[in-house]
Amino acid sequence: MKNLIVGQSGGPTSVINGSLAGVYEEAKKQGFDKVYGMLNGIEGLLQDRIIDLDEYFQDKKNLELLKRTPSSFLGSCRFKLGKVEEHEENYKKVFEVLEKHSIDSMIYIGGNDSMDTVESLSDYAIAKKKKQNFIGVPKTIDNDLPITDHCPGFGSACKYIATTLKEVICDNAVYGDTKKTVAIVEIMGRHAGWLTASAALVKDDTCCGVDAIYLPEVAFNIDNFVKEVEELLKKKSNIVIAVSEGIRTEDRGFVCELLDTNLQTDSFGHKELVGCADALGRILRDKLGVKARPITLSTLQRAAAHLASKTDLEEAIECGKMGAALAYKGESGKMVIMTREPGKKYKIKYEVFDDIHKIANVEKKIPLEWIDVENNNVKQELVDYLKPLIQGEVQPIYKDGIPQHITLK
Repeated sequence: MKNLIVGQSGGPTSVINGSLAGVYEEAKKQGFDKVYGMLNGIEGLLQDRIIDLDEYFQDKKNLELLKRTPSSFLGSCRFKLGKVEEHEENYKKVFEVLEKHSIDSMIYIGGNDSMDTVESLSDYAIAKKKKQNFIGVPKTIDNDLPITDHCPGFGSACKYIATTLKEVICDNAVYGDTKKTVAIVEIMGRHAGWLTASAALVKDDTCCGVDAIYLPEVAFNIDNFVKEVEELLKKKSNIVIAVSEGIRTEDRGFVCELLDTNLQTDSFGHKELVGCADALGRILRDKLGVKARPITLSTLQRAAAHLASKTDLEEAIECGKMGAALAYKGESGKMVIMTREPGKKYKIKYEVFDDIHKIANVEKKIPLEWIDVENNNVKQELVDYLKPLIQGEVQPIYKDGIPQHITLK
């Protein structure tokens, strides 16, 4: 017998289940006897919490529902295995569970921290002469994984952000010149501003676009920010600003820490950022006496399957399929990547990157040459990079006017 297990980790996306569907479909096609799912990622695997995916997805209708279901069907975790010399009991337990169920291959769908897990388990298997192999399938709305052109999940989040901002701009202008208003929209992005940059997609023939975009790649100066908003308000009464949750002041402190200096951290040591828009709104109210409304998109931007990009979903599925094919061949310590082919027409090639060590724990940021620092905006090169990723719509499966999803029994 040849068995595979798949897990999902980190923050979910609106198309991460597309990758899961791709893994399942291709794994059965390739000839895996059993395809298991680990509940709540590697943390669940350590507890031997696994399910047989045949119970759900032998019915093709359920696979179609899965592709339209947001969040992580198998559940998620933010669990770090740790260094082998300090936490070898975790590694021994993982392989004990894999061997108990005769599992030969593991696919982990996730971002930077998930690729750290793939790297650690692959290295351990080699060192201990274990037969199991480990493959990474990329996922992150933050788009901060290196090597790959972009990540599944990112395009759909961009589509949601751009759509929502366009609606916010309409709403914010409702009082016209009778009242000065500033809407500050906080968008996910710790060290990389890819998501916030998608605010530039809003500008078209029917919309003037956002008035400023602040990214974590560029040091944030609070005094300059106040002056810039003041100048904008001299030109127009209603301002909409997009900010990354991870923008930092010049001394490298997060702006959100102006409200709370005791931010909680996860098991990977990442601060849980919240409150950037609120902090900036308070500053504008105090300094300029203007109505400033903070708007935090939070988890909405990663859960909006009803606004998923068709391009994004199709790419998520294909990445999952390639991951399963690699696993069947016995490849290990590798990740599926997407390479954008040259030319005006958007076309993606699916490839394998051979060294997970160059991906795990490495963040890809927006190239500075794509940022218009002087005008608090982004350049056309970045807009051209983003546009193809949001194309096409995914039709939900409705019942009584509400989109239908699939959940665990």
